[in-house]
Amino acid sequence: MALWGGRFSQETDQLMARFSSSIDVDQKLWQADIRGSSAHVRMLVSQKILTAADGDKILAGLNEIAEEIRSGAWTFNPAAEDVHGEIERRLFEKIGEPAKRMHMARSRNDQVSTATRIYLNEKLNGLMTDIRELQKTLVALAEVHTHSLLPGMTHLQHAQPVSLAHHLLAYFWMLQRDYDRLADSRPRIMTLPLGSAALAGTGFPIDRQKVAAELGFENVAANSLDAVSDRDFVVEFLANGSLIAMHLSRFCEELILWSTPEFGFVELSDAVTTGSSIMPQKKNPDGAELIRGRTGRVYGALIGALTMMKGLPLSYNRDMQEDKIHLFAALETLEPSLKLMNLMLQSAEWKTERMAAAVSGDFSNATDLADDLAAKGMSFRQAHEVVGELVKFCLKQNLKLEDLTVAQLKKHNSLFDQVSQQKLAHTQVLKARKSEGGTAPDAVLVQIARAKAVIG
Repeated sequence: MALWGGRFSQETDQLMARFSSSIDVDQKLWQADIRGSSAHVRMLVSQKILTAADGDKILAGLNEIAEEIRSGAWTFNPAAEDVHGEIERRLFEKIGEPAKRMHMARSRNDQVSTATRIYLNEKLNGLMTDIRELQKTLVALAEVHTHSLLPGMTHLQHAQPVSLAHHLLAYFWMLQRDYDRLADSRPRIMTLPLGSAALAGTGFPIDRQKVAAELGFENVAANSLDAVSDRDFVVEFLANGSLIAMHLSRFCEELILWSTPEFGFVELSDAVTTGSSIMPQKKNPDGAELIRGRTGRVYGALIGALTMMKGLPLSYNRDMQEDKIHLFAALETLEPSLKLMNLMLQSAEWKTERMAAAVSGDFSNATDLADDLAAKGMSFRQAHEVVGELVKFCLKQNLKLEDLTVAQLKKHNSLFDQVSQQKLAHTQVLKARKSEGGTAPDAVLVQIARAKAVIG
């Protein structure tokens, strides 16, 4: 059964047919397509646009096709134009003439967009679940490591000590923003285009609200031109997905650095690492490196989708067929990346003694000494200069700031005292950061409670 062709007197060239076919990509939409078609048919029957007898035959045929696909009893013709036409062709083979009535009051333009939205919405649920599982792992690790010292860095230089818990929770909140963005995008994804037909709506007395309610859509597209030509929901997801990928990549970069002998802060498990074909001693963080590397796939999908849409006039254009290549590429990258990231963290061995040793003598306690002088009445800029001179002195004498005696401190400024000296222990520096959102163990416990409330 041809979907079109009455206007044409010449067969489509095979090169054109192969070039325009999307069945190898969009066959993933088969379930969403059948769901959309079934809802559309039920609405046509309820509006008396389609007879109940024809509706029953179509619905039964669609159910049979779904079972055939699940069982492998029927497979898509690899030369077919797309999954939507292929399902309709199979329906005609099964039930004959009634299959030709299924497409009343719709076009492939609104049909394809509807199926894509249904599919993405279902995938969104899975991604949000994966984010939650990763967040739970981060919270569980944070509870164990509220007192584990870790060099906090800016510019990859030691800055101030933080706890490992605090560092891990930074990624929790990044992921929470990712989760919120996905949740916030749902109403825009679940805006029903079906009923817009090709571009101008339809003269049939359809009930779009009924279809929206059955399929779980939150809104009905207000403008038929916009509805069939809108791929903002794809671009928005790819932008949100790019942020997820970027956050995972940043963390992977740290895990890669931390697992080197020079850092030695973490050992990734054998389950997520690989060896070398030539060097027997190697343990390579390939899982983290691949997540980091595949970030480019998600970024590429975003740029590809934006470029696809940038010059398209209203309304539908065949360029939009490419949207699913970009969408599926991002989904197929993000889903396993989130799961693998979770596995890496769950199975990692954290070298807390090595972390604590790394802050010894690193001068990351210098700010507290400047704060001490400022609290005693010295301007902070002057205090900053005094402590800077003190650090220079320690570097020349190969001394640690925390090992200086009160007498040595007083030689540099008379305001220093025993309290000043006691503040130099890195554990004290950690405990001092008890402002809301700070790294002090008490503040981190509050943060953990907030995190638990967020994930439920």
